[in-house]
Amino acid sequence: MNIYVGNLPYSTTSEDLQEMFNEFGEVSSSNIIMDRESGRSKGFGFVEMSSASEAEEAIKALDGTNMGGRNLKVNEARPREERPRGPRY
Repeated sequence: MNIYVGNLPYSTTSEDLQEMFNEFGEVSSSNIIMDRESGRSKGFGFVEMSSASEAEEAIKALDGTNMGGRNLKVNEARPREERPRGPRY
């Protein structure tokens, strides 16, 4: 199951994310989304867990918890919506 993790402190790494979710089961992958221009974290990421039941347990336990002074938003990731491509200037 793919999990969205939002409102992360900008200093959070993919390793931090993996460590946080390892407590609930096997993490297949973890990824912090970075801004292409600045190279800085956008404050959210995704975690893939192989077991849906472990993922649901992690979501229930971590949603709303405090990390670095920020309350995390944790839920099942929705499929990415297609956005129309506009002209690039």
